[in-house]
Amino acid sequence: MNRYRLLLATAFITLLAGCGPQAPIPIGFIGGLSERNSDTGQAGQNGVILAIEQFNRAGGINGHMIELISRDDAQDQATAARAANELVEARVAAVIGPFTSSMAEVVVPITGKASIFQISPTISSMRFYGKDDNLFRINRTARDNATDYARVLYSRGLRQTAVAYDTRNRNFSESWLAEFRAAVEAQGAEAGEAIAYESSADTDFAQVVGAMLKNKPDSLLFIAGALDVARLAQQARKQAPRLPIAASEWAATEQLIDLGGDVVEGLLIAQNFNRDDPSPRFRDFSEAYYKRFQRTPGYSSVSAYDAAIVVLSALKQRHEGEPIKTAVLKYGPYDGLQQQISFDANGDTMRKVFFTEIHDGRYVRVK
Repeated sequence: MNRYRLLLATAFITLLAGCGPQAPIPIGFIGGLSERNSDTGQAGQNGVILAIEQFNRAGGINGHMIELISRDDAQDQATAARAANELVEARVAAVIGPFTSSMAEVVVPITGKASIFQISPTISSMRFYGKDDNLFRINRTARDNATDYARVLYSRGLRQTAVAYDTRNRNFSESWLAEFRAAVEAQGAEAGEAIAYESSADTDFAQVVGAMLKNKPDSLLFIAGALDVARLAQQARKQAPRLPIAASEWAATEQLIDLGGDVVEGLLIAQNFNRDDPSPRFRDFSEAYYKRFQRTPGYSSVSAYDAAIVVLSALKQRHEGEPIKTAVLKYGPYDGLQQQISFDANGDTMRKVFFTEIHDGRYVRVK
């Protein structure tokens, strides 16, 4: 009898253990959360957090909740390498990020060696295009964006655009500049002066803009983050107030308007999402994002949310033992916030672009 009771008790304890919380599934995040252009990384992290919280409230994966493990790359290669190794040691199922091409150059080989699937919401350097590796991308390439900028500027009658570019994100900025030059020259126009500088608190932006104006261009273009673009625009308005100004999509964040104020009014810049999308899904996302973070979502938030959708959907649908990369390719396309997301065999994708100008402190779409 005692033995029978013991067996019943053991079975009951085992049953209770089976009914307990399931072990969480860790997903890694890596982005710039503390440096000069941290707005992109912080907004991206918010987008991922929101996607995971919504996914977990819906039940997760067979009762397993998703746990986000975030690491700051500080836009520093040594820090990025350390952060990537920490995510490998944490045995994350996938990594979302990084958000700049210069950091991807360091992080991707580390996650790739560990066979960890990685998806970047924003990187676009041609260096990562067409490679069969562990990295997938949500964003279109620097070639796509730079070519569209050249087309739009040319259509506005601009034939000599001087450029300033930040070498702290050299992998992106030099790739973007090369593609822009090629596209401009193909149209019979001229790229003008190209002034390299390294972003820091001590950068002399007056000197940078002065060098851009040396050969009397008819427009100025900045390949930099939001903080630098605001300061470059300030100097442009002082030294050449009538020249049209533009900035690469890297700067298309809420911080650009917050910091730039009047000096960025009229600035041309591309967005990889439609800020005026009236669809119920995007409206619900925007409202949920604002309620959670007290901020309006920007391109980094939207792209990171879409990246999280891809990872979470593939994790939920894959078979046991199936590599996540295989699952991502197998179960797509995915319903992003505003468009379907599909990848080729190398993890590259296309995304719509929307050109905007800043007017009255907001991004206004231009035709």
